[in-house]
Amino acid sequence: MTERDITLTKELIDFISKSPVSYHVIHNAVSMLEQAGYERFDLQKGKLCPGEKRYITRNGSSLIAFQLPEQEPSGFMITASHSDSPLFKLKNNFELNVNDKYCRLNTEVYGGGIFSSWFDRPLSVAGRLIADIDNCFQVIPVTLEKDLCIIPNTCIHFNREINSGYKYNPSVDTLPLYGSWQNHPSLLSLLADSAGIAEQSIVSYDLFVYNRMKGIIYGAKDEFFAAPRIDDQQCAFSTLKALLLSQCHSSVPVCAIFDNEEVGSATKQGAASDLLRDTLEAIANLYSKKLSSLLPSSFMLSCDNAHAMHPNHPELTDAKNVPNMNEGIVIKHNANQKYTTDAVSEALFKTICSKVSVPIQHFSNRSDLPGGSTLGSISNTRVSLNTIDIGLAQLAMHSSYETAGTMDTAYMIDACQAFFESSIQFDGDRIYQLS
Repeated sequence: MTERDITLTKELIDFISKSPVSYHVIHNAVSMLEQAGYERFDLQKGKLCPGEKRYITRNGSSLIAFQLPEQEPSGFMITASHSDSPLFKLKNNFELNVNDKYCRLNTEVYGGGIFSSWFDRPLSVAGRLIADIDNCFQVIPVTLEKDLCIIPNTCIHFNREINSGYKYNPSVDTLPLYGSWQNHPSLLSLLADSAGIAEQSIVSYDLFVYNRMKGIIYGAKDEFFAAPRIDDQQCAFSTLKALLLSQCHSSVPVCAIFDNEEVGSATKQGAASDLLRDTLEAIANLYSKKLSSLLPSSFMLSCDNAHAMHPNHPELTDAKNVPNMNEGIVIKHNANQKYTTDAVSEALFKTICSKVSVPIQHFSNRSDLPGGSTLGSISNTRVSLNTIDIGLAQLAMHSSYETAGTMDTAYMIDACQAFFESSIQFDGDRIYQLS
């Protein structure tokens, strides 16, 4: 464990704390980019110039940032992560009366979270408001910095089977307690006050319940950290930091952070949208190149965290492909292409990592346990290029409070910086050159 590892982990924890939902992830990413001299670009009306550093956002929840070389590029070096995490989204009519005594919040599940991890924790609400201000709809990110609600457990005296396995009903069991029914302030009034606008100006909203617990560093040697939303903010943060550290050479470094990975990516701001392809085409046009001529010498890292061996259940992992926290970047494999890794992309990425002494490890699901998938394969249906699925090993994925290794953020930053500063040349005869 080095001082750099601890410093970067604290910086990541702070980023996560300020990023309760995807809108805030992108807002904070934009702040980092603009401090480093990146400028916003409009895909429809903007004009690119060689040597610029630009970024594009869509829906306030997805982002693509890139550096433009002075000379014609050989291809693109792309990282792709996601900004969203499993949460509870508020429905439109979200205040529920319980016997004129309690006010609950009416929610539905976003993504595949572990329900039990949300109980008896300090929760609050964040998202975005659409406000009519001077006859113009304005999008306003909002966070209630207040311990606002809790999802209370049923006491064991009323549910004797709670420790024997229990099926939670998201229409009943996971609704947060917001306040007393009598004379409670409306949630929209609190949000309006937080945003500094009049409540009556709010036209619509996308609001989510999020875990308020702060991240911590723990372990006998401070080797672990725990926080909400490590999946996938650890990768989003690390790839963005790597872009800011990298120097543009003969390829175009591109950092993409997409929304809605947890629900399939099939949205206008997801990896299945036209956002990445349109951005790459705009860059190719700048150099009077066809996008199709640049893709064979391009490469993508699909960056989404991986499952570490569980200390209480090591039997759930594959016999040989067993990642561990603090042991480097995980390359993910799947015969049915839920992960995009193949022999070509593995060879290229392993070579990049070896040049900067970043250790790698491998993950495959046990053959009798189906696993999840990532945005790599989905993105490849829109932009086809060599892609590898990687991540950092963590525990309790999709819990409201997860655990990862203190050393691994630095590994990802170093590997991605080397990746952005590399280029690949494909000569059309099954031969790749990496420089």
